Amino acid sequence: MANLRLTFACGPYDRTQALRDGTIRPEGIDLTYINLQPAEIFWRMLQYKEFDASEMSLSNYTTLVGAGHAPFVAIPVFPSRVFRHGYFFVNTQKGIQKPSDLKGKRGGVPEYSMTAAVYARGLLEHEYGVKPSDIEWVQGRADRLGHALPANIRLTQAPAGTELGDMLERGELDFLFSANNPLSFRRGAPNVRRLFPNYRELEQDYYRRTKIYPIMHTVVIRRDVYERDPWVALNLYKALCRAKDYALHLVRETGSPKASFAWLQPLIEEERAIIGNDWYPYGIEANRPSIEALLQYTHEHGLTPRRVKIEELFAPSTMRDIPLSEGQLV
Repeated sequence: MANLRLTFACGPYDRTQALRDGTIRPEGIDLTYINLQPAEIFWRMLQYKEFDASEMSLSNYTTLVGAGHAPFVAIPVFPSRVFRHGYFFVNTQKGIQKPSDLKGKRGGVPEYSMTAAVYARGLLEHEYGVKPSDIEWVQGRADRLGHALPANIRLTQAPAGTELGDMLERGELDFLFSANNPLSFRRGAPNVRRLFPNYRELEQDYYRRTKIYPIMHTVVIRRDVYERDPWVALNLYKALCRAKDYALHLVRETGSPKASFAWLQPLIEEERAIIGNDWYPYGIEANRPSIEALLQYTHEHGLTPRRVKIEELFAPSTMRDIPLSEGQLV
C-alpha cells in the first residue's frame, strides 16, 4: 500500500529538522514539510484549514475545543515554549518598580488571546496578585478568533500601523507585554526597560516551585484527516518525538558544537539539572503542570466557557508518553 501524502506546516526548529530533511520519516506517511513562521501558519490554518497538520497556538486551539467545534485534533508535541518573565517592558517614567504597580496602568499586548499573553496574565495574577481586570489593555492586532471577552476586561485596539514598542517609548503605554523584545528596547531607548531585569533567576525559581514551563504551540491534525485515518496521530507523534530526541542528541555533542554559543555545555548542564535529562519534553506527564495552568488561565480569562480537560485536547492514542529514543540521550 502506498504511503499517505500529508502536508505539515511548522517553524524552522532544530527539533523538527530531521523531519524537514528526511532523516526521520513518519511510518506510512510521505510528509511534505512546509517551513513557515508561526503567525502565518496559524492564520492560514485557522481561517482556511490549509494544511493537513500544522503547528498551532495552544490557547487558540483550547478556545476552539472549549467552544465545542474544534476542526482539529492535537498531539502532545510542543515545538515552541518560552518562559515569559523577560518579556514585560515598562516606561521608566511611569513609576513602575514592581508588578503590583501595574494595577490601574495601560498595558500593550500584541493579541489578548495569544498563548504568551495567557501565560503572562496568569503569572501576574497568581504570582503577584494583579488581575487582568486591573489593567486597561491595548491590543496591537486583531484577534484571530474574534472571541468575546468578559465584561470587566477593558480592551481597545491600537491605531492601525502603530507599533506597540513605539507607543511604550512615547509614553502612550505604561507597560508592554510582548512575545518578542520590542524594537524600542532593542535599539536602546533610554526610557524602556524590563520589569524583571533578573528574569532568568526568577524563571528558574518559578519552574522549581511550579514545574510550569510555558507551552506556546502544539501540533494539530485537521479533523477530517484524523477521522479518515486515525493512525496518523500516533505515527506523526512518534516521528516528532524521534526528531526532537535526535536534535537533543546532536546538540549535546559540545566538543564540536552544533549551536552557535560559546558556553553551550554549561547551558545544557544547567537546564538538565533543573528540568531533567529530557530538557525539552513532549508528552503528557512531564508537561501536565504547564498544560493544566494554561487550561486554568484560559477559563479564568473568559477564553473558554468551562475548564477544558487535558483528555479533550489530544488524540487518545497519543495520551501515553513516548520514552526517549534508545541511545539518544544516555
